[in-house]
Amino acid sequence: MTEAAFVDTNVFIYLYSEDETRKRDISQRAVDKYECAVSTQVLSEFSNVCVGKLKRPPYEVGLAIDEITGQTTVSLVDERIIKSALEIHGRYGYAYFDSLIIASALDSGCKYLITEDLADGQIIDGRLTIINIYLEKNAVRYLDL
Repeated sequence: MTEAAFVDTNVFIYLYSEDETRKRDISQRAVDKYECAVSTQVLSEFSNVCVGKLKRPPYEVGLAIDEITGQTTVSLVDERIIKSALEIHGRYGYAYFDSLIIASALDSGCKYLITEDLADGQIIDGRLTIINIYLEKNAVRYLDL
């Protein structure tokens, strides 16, 4: 059985990056290895970065969204997730939007949250481990590189 991992926005940014080849390869390995989940927040943030910072045409970003949603489970950020994020923010001290990612990952039943932005190795609620797959030790441990 494949383990479930919630994938943060930056992983997909690297996956579609033309500049960060090492991180792109690691991102692809993660998406291939795990049963991946994302939220509507991740898809929105990805779209915003692609059309804004990366200057990609909207139709191209739409195609990328189709690819991402074709290989992941997408969870909707609703009022229940928002309230959970507020609790996580209060308990762990993460910024609200980071707490929203964590809440979505927990709600999706994921074992891992793959990101480079949060505290690597931290376990949330005794069931979600934050991993930065771009650290060499984690690329070996979680991706068999």
